[in-house]
Amino acid sequence: MTALSSNKIDVAIRTNDLRIDQLEAAIVSNLSPVECPVTHMFAKGMYIREIFLPAGALVTSKIHKTEHPFTISKGKVLISSGNNDWIERSAPFTGITEAGTRRVVAVIDDCIWTTYHAYRSITGKENELSEPGQQMIVDCIEKKIIQKHENKVLNNTKKSQLWLG
Repeated sequence: MTALSSNKIDVAIRTNDLRIDQLEAAIVSNLSPVECPVTHMFAKGMYIREIFLPAGALVTSKIHKTEHPFTISKGKVLISSGNNDWIERSAPFTGITEAGTRRVVAVIDDCIWTTYHAYRSITGKENELSEPGQQMIVDCIEKKIIQKHENKVLNNTKKSQLWLG
């Protein structure tokens, strides 16, 4: 990946996106969608996102704009960033996601993967909100921490089946 700066906005030129887009298209065309429940938690100055990945799932991540820690607290996975290298990680494991990261994850054993995002305006009281109220906050946070990306390989009818967590 190469980063360029234009009008104070970083634009990433990602060398593996087409490869991952093609894999996503193959997943959607050939596999049944899997449920990957996400739990949102808030602490003062922090948004915490926990996702359950079932064994046997093959998933792709969103593209992260920020550097942040993550933990695998349960399970075993194979992880690739689309460059043909696969790394096995088992719980317990803690790592750092670099800005611009996009992953492919093959889940060997049921996995709990948690990410931690510093976000100054979070008070912790967001935990008391209804699910729709929390989702509104999460949507605003994601606009700041997730790079928008459209998979041009997929046709519009298949996109709703794709998990991008």
